[in-house]
Amino acid sequence: MTQAPARIDKIVIVDDDARIRDLLRRYLTQEGFEVIVAEDGKALNRILLRDTVDLIVLDLMMPGEDGLSVCRRLRAANDRTPIIMLTAKGEDVDRIVGLEVGADDYVTKPFDLRELLARIKAVLRRLTPSDPPIPAPAAPPAADRSKLCFAGWELDTAARRLTSPQGSDVALTSGEFDLLSAFAQHPGRVLSRDFLLEQTRGRESGPFDRTIDVQVGRLRRKLEADAENPQIIKSVRGAGYILVPPVAPA
Repeated sequence: MTQAPARIDKIVIVDDDARIRDLLRRYLTQEGFEVIVAEDGKALNRILLRDTVDLIVLDLMMPGEDGLSVCRRLRAANDRTPIIMLTAKGEDVDRIVGLEVGADDYVTKPFDLRELLARIKAVLRRLTPSDPPIPAPAAPPAADRSKLCFAGWELDTAARRLTSPQGSDVALTSGEFDLLSAFAQHPGRVLSRDFLLEQTRGRESGPFDRTIDVQVGRLRRKLEADAENPQIIKSVRGAGYILVPPVAPA
């Protein structure tokens, strides 16, 4: 039987610098991606109206609507397309804000093309479902291990969906989902920032990397009754974070 051709991931590069757009288009095309370029947020809007894309590489500093505003607008519209933000060196505050408004990762300019490629592959890999298992012989019903319950919440790792105790779906970015999955798979254990970053980003943390802290803050605002007094994800001074409630399969 003829095997279906592998699906090609589609990436949009949004940057007002034509040289960067052309460089990334040529490099990522050579790496096997389908690449579309856009010079600003308006051009990105037109692309998203006609195409389904797998990832957006978004420049932070652009004339008119900047990258933060674009990211905030997409997340407010419940668009979960993964976003990697391009930020200028030294803009620590802007990188943190970018994560706050829903970016999945960031790369600092000037960047190494191989580093950007690694970040892109890491984000896309987290979103690619694994092959379905080969059906086993009939057996008594068992708990669905892809659905994990804690404190009334249900995390469906196969469908990448979080359901509240009231039964409503809660929108998570890919980074937030992966972080919550890491906690749910290691309940009651103190997880260091380095461990969580490796699990969710596939890289080690730098000396001033606040990616995990920002993502935990976003999760708390969605999970906790009082984000300032968290009862589900607690901080452990000098060590990391811990998911306190017990986790059980649905």
